[in-house]
Amino acid sequence: MGDRDTHLRIPGPLGFGGAPLGDMFERTDNATAHATLATAWDHGIRHFDTAPHYGAGLAEQRFGEFLATKPRDEYFLSTKVGRLLDPAPGGPEAAHPFVNGLWFKRRLDYTADGAKRCVEDCLQRLGVGRLDVVYIHDLAEDALGPEWTEHFEVAMQGAAKALTGLRDEGVIRGWGFGVNRVEPCLRALEESDPDVFLLATQYHLLDQTGAQELFPGCIERDVRVVAGSPFGSGILAGGRHYNYQEAQTEQLQTRDRIAAVCERHGVDIKAAALQFSAAHPAVAAIIPGAKKPERVPQNVDLMHAAIPADLWAEFKAEGLLSEDAHTPA
Repeated sequence: MGDRDTHLRIPGPLGFGGAPLGDMFERTDNATAHATLATAWDHGIRHFDTAPHYGAGLAEQRFGEFLATKPRDEYFLSTKVGRLLDPAPGGPEAAHPFVNGLWFKRRLDYTADGAKRCVEDCLQRLGVGRLDVVYIHDLAEDALGPEWTEHFEVAMQGAAKALTGLRDEGVIRGWGFGVNRVEPCLRALEESDPDVFLLATQYHLLDQTGAQELFPGCIERDVRVVAGSPFGSGILAGGRHYNYQEAQTEQLQTRDRIAAVCERHGVDIKAAALQFSAAHPAVAAIIPGAKKPERVPQNVDLMHAAIPADLWAEFKAEGLLSEDAHTPA
């Protein structure tokens, strides 16, 4: 994919998404979090993504404690800006889907000064001197409502320019958007110079929105994509959450249809989910999350599981994938 990918050295296809280690949906103790990261490292994973939002700094703290034991040049680390963390003397702030966190409250700030301060704070929590990628976080309608466009204008004049400057200075190697919707990414392609997008929830077996307009534009502009939430935030891995909310009946029924096709072909639905999200030529890596050590080797094995071409053909015949959907070879 050209100079950008070489410059960023995005390790793939399998990375590690940090939201679960911010106590997403349920609590995880520090020892389990550390063991999970250690297992990921032992299985060759070198791509780690986190954010201040994940447990109000908890995930970053856990990543930092673990990665302090590893040579900095041996891993790829990304985090996010857009939320500053202010002290919360009364205790951790409740913020769905995170059930616990550090004693901070979140404050939206997409300005240049806010982005610079956020990067500095992230470097402190992570205990590193530089970051590979910084994403502007949750700058989309699902997180901010209709006023997301106003925040977008602030970010284009603020955070985007600040991150471009930090990229030029070598503090970060690249920047982009970490969002659950394609609209801000499409606008960013037109109005700025991003290096990579982290798109969660809109490129997996239940939703291929990302492939319609965004991915072709990214290929044309030489901008890479990291696909987050390849399990649809849990529904494709046996859970009941879809896009970080309780799954609706229709979504569960579609998941069950996908699972039935997989069963007929002797394929684990989780293998189909991971390999599908990783296969698109625009996608540099996928970053499923894990909160327990045993999930990591399972994901590694699922990425290597044999899947017959007939499975993808049946998905298309059943209308579960579009005819032009890009599927693994």
